Parts: sequence; C-alpha cells; structure tokens
Amino acid sequence: MKLSLRLVSALLLSIMLLFATGMGPVEARTCESPSSKFSGVCLNSQTCAKACPSEGFTGGRCNSLRCYCSKPC
Repeated sequence: MKLSLRLVSALLLSIMLLFATGMGPVEARTCESPSSKFSGVCLNSQTCAKACPSEGFTGGRCNSLRCYCSKPC
C-alpha cells in the first residue's frame, strides 16, 4: 500500500509540532540545602523563605518538617 503525499506530509508536520512544543525555555538548576539558622519544626514555607536570605539563599520551603533553602546553581 503506497502512502499518499498528503498523509506523509501530515505525519511529518505532526512530528515536527510534537518536538517543537517539547522545547520550552531552559531553566537553571536549583540547589537546596537544609537551613542552619531556622530552628524548630517547619510548618510554614513563608517563614522558612524569610530565614534563608540571611544564609545567602534566594528562597526556601518546608520539606519533611525541615526548612530547606534554595538558590539557582
């Protein structure tokens, strides 16, 4: 069975669209480290994020009841 030119073109266009949509902007890796200044149980990521800039990080979040500071690597 021969494939028509129209079918082959449609398949090629579909494959190209699939690859094009998968190529979004590249994001920098994020490095995380447990906070050394945050004390107690971390239940609120906002308080964790406020403690992290004093340690040289740009943000923070709670994970497993600990405060983890983060910054782009």
